[in-house]
Amino acid sequence: MEVGGDTVSSIGPGLLVFLGVAADDGPREADYLAARVAALRVFEDREGRMNLSLRDTGGEALVVSQFTLVADTARGNRPGFSGAAPPQEAEGIYQRFLESLKGEGIKTGSGVFRAQMTVSLANDGPVTIMLESK
Repeated sequence: MEVGGDTVSSIGPGLLVFLGVAADDGPREADYLAARVAALRVFEDREGRMNLSLRDTGGEALVVSQFTLVADTARGNRPGFSGAAPPQEAEGIYQRFLESLKGEGIKTGSGVFRAQMTVSLANDGPVTIMLESK
Protein backbone atom coordinates (compact mmCIF):
# COMPACT_ATOMS: atom_id res chain seq x y z
CA MET A 1 0.00 0.00 0.00
CA GLU A 2 1.37 3.37 -1.00
CA VAL A 3 0.74 6.93 0.12
CA GLY A 4 2.34 9.66 -1.96
CA GLY A 5 4.47 7.09 -3.80
CA ASP A 6 5.93 5.64 -0.58
CA THR A 7 5.13 2.12 0.62
CA VAL A 8 3.52 2.43 4.04
CA SER A 9 2.42 -1.16 4.59
CA SER A 10 2.45 -4.59 3.00
CA ILE A 11 1.61 -8.14 3.96
CA GLY A 12 2.24 -11.66 2.79
CA PRO A 13 -0.59 -14.13 2.16
CA GLY A 14 -3.75 -13.25 4.01
CA LEU A 15 -6.70 -10.90 3.78
CA LEU A 16 -7.23 -7.37 2.55
CA VAL A 17 -9.85 -5.86 4.84
CA PHE A 18 -11.72 -2.71 3.86
CA LEU A 19 -13.28 -1.33 7.05
CA GLY A 20 -16.24 1.03 6.84
CA VAL A 21 -17.23 2.64 10.15
CA ALA A 22 -20.88 3.63 10.50
CA ALA A 23 -22.11 6.42 12.76
CA ASP A 24 -23.52 3.95 15.30
CA ASP A 25 -20.44 1.69 15.44
CA GLY A 26 -18.40 1.52 18.62
CA PRO A 27 -15.73 -0.53 20.36
CA ARG A 28 -18.01 -3.56 20.67
CA GLU A 29 -18.49 -3.71 16.90
CA ALA A 30 -14.75 -3.29 16.30
CA ASP A 31 -13.92 -6.15 18.66
CA TYR A 32 -16.65 -8.39 17.24
CA LEU A 33 -15.53 -7.87 13.64
CA ALA A 34 -11.86 -8.39 14.50
CA ALA A 35 -12.68 -11.73 16.10
CA ARG A 36 -14.78 -12.70 13.07
CA VAL A 37 -12.01 -11.75 10.61
CA ALA A 38 -9.45 -13.78 12.58
CA ALA A 39 -11.72 -16.85 12.67
CA LEU A 40 -13.34 -16.64 9.21
CA ARG A 41 -12.67 -19.91 7.39
CA VAL A 42 -11.98 -18.81 3.82
CA PHE A 43 -8.69 -20.55 3.05
CA GLU A 44 -8.51 -24.00 1.51
CA ASP A 45 -7.46 -27.06 3.47
CA ARG A 46 -5.68 -30.08 1.96
CA GLU A 47 -8.95 -31.31 0.45
CA GLY A 48 -9.56 -27.98 -1.29
CA ARG A 49 -12.41 -26.94 1.01
CA MET A 50 -12.64 -23.47 2.52
CA ASN A 51 -11.97 -24.64 6.05
CA LEU A 52 -9.00 -22.62 7.38
CA SER A 53 -8.80 -19.18 8.99
CA LEU A 54 -6.06 -16.57 9.27
CA ARG A 55 -5.22 -18.12 12.64
CA ASP A 56 -4.93 -21.58 11.10
CA THR A 57 -2.74 -20.48 8.20
CA GLY A 58 -0.62 -17.86 9.95
CA GLY A 59 -2.02 -15.38 7.42
CA GLU A 60 -1.79 -11.64 7.77
CA ALA A 61 -4.32 -8.83 7.41
CA LEU A 62 -3.97 -5.49 5.66
CA VAL A 63 -6.67 -3.13 6.96
CA VAL A 64 -7.78 -0.08 4.96
CA SER A 65 -10.27 2.46 6.28
CA GLN A 66 -12.98 2.86 3.63
CA PHE A 67 -15.87 5.17 4.56
CA THR A 68 -17.44 4.71 1.12
CA LEU A 69 -18.58 1.21 2.18
CA VAL A 70 -21.21 2.97 4.30
CA ALA A 71 -22.59 4.85 1.28
CA ASP A 72 -26.34 5.11 0.79
CA THR A 73 -27.11 4.50 -2.89
CA ALA A 74 -30.86 3.95 -2.55
CA ARG A 75 -31.79 7.12 -4.45
CA GLY A 76 -30.24 9.20 -7.18
CA ASN A 77 -26.84 8.82 -8.73
CA ARG A 78 -24.68 10.40 -6.04
CA PRO A 79 -23.89 8.28 -2.98
CA GLY A 80 -24.76 9.78 0.39
CA PHE A 81 -22.36 9.40 3.29
CA SER A 82 -24.44 10.66 6.21
CA GLY A 83 -24.43 7.14 7.70
CA ALA A 84 -20.65 7.13 8.05
CA ALA A 85 -19.08 8.02 11.37
CA PRO A 86 -17.42 11.45 11.49
CA PRO A 87 -13.66 11.13 10.83
CA GLN A 88 -12.60 11.89 14.41
CA GLU A 89 -14.85 9.08 15.72
CA ALA A 90 -14.16 6.67 12.85
CA GLU A 91 -10.41 6.85 13.38
CA GLY A 92 -10.77 5.69 16.98
CA ILE A 93 -12.92 2.72 15.92
CA TYR A 94 -10.46 1.92 13.10
CA GLN A 95 -7.57 1.92 15.59
CA ARG A 96 -9.58 -0.23 18.00
CA PHE A 97 -10.22 -2.75 15.20
CA LEU A 98 -6.50 -2.87 14.39
CA GLU A 99 -5.53 -3.44 18.03
CA SER A 100 -8.25 -6.04 18.51
CA LEU A 101 -7.13 -7.94 15.40
CA LYS A 102 -3.54 -7.89 16.67
CA GLY A 103 -4.88 -9.12 20.00
CA GLU A 104 -6.36 -12.08 18.12
CA GLY A 105 -2.80 -13.01 17.14
CA ILE A 106 -3.01 -11.74 13.56
CA LYS A 107 -0.03 -9.90 12.05
CA THR A 108 -1.68 -6.70 10.87
CA GLY A 109 -0.68 -3.93 8.49
CA SER A 110 -2.65 -0.75 8.01
CA GLY A 111 -3.14 2.22 5.81
CA VAL A 112 -2.95 5.87 6.76
CA PHE A 113 -6.30 7.10 7.99
CA ARG A 114 -7.90 9.68 5.60
CA ALA A 115 -4.96 9.49 3.18
CA GLN A 116 -5.24 8.98 -0.57
CA MET A 117 -3.85 5.45 -0.84
CA THR A 118 -2.90 3.18 -3.72
CA VAL A 119 -3.75 -0.39 -2.74
CA SER A 120 -2.41 -3.29 -4.80
CA LEU A 121 -3.93 -6.74 -4.55
CA ALA A 122 -2.99 -10.11 -5.97
CA ASN A 123 -6.35 -11.84 -5.63
CA ASP A 124 -5.71 -15.56 -5.26
CA GLY A 125 -9.23 -16.94 -5.45
CA PRO A 126 -12.78 -15.83 -5.96
CA VAL A 127 -13.61 -14.90 -2.35
CA THR A 128 -14.95 -11.47 -1.42
CA ILE A 129 -17.12 -11.38 1.69
CA MET A 130 -18.95 -8.58 3.46
CA LEU A 131 -19.14 -8.89 7.25
CA GLU A 132 -21.45 -6.75 9.35
CA SER A 133 -21.67 -6.41 13.08
CA LYS A 134 -25.43 -6.00 13.05
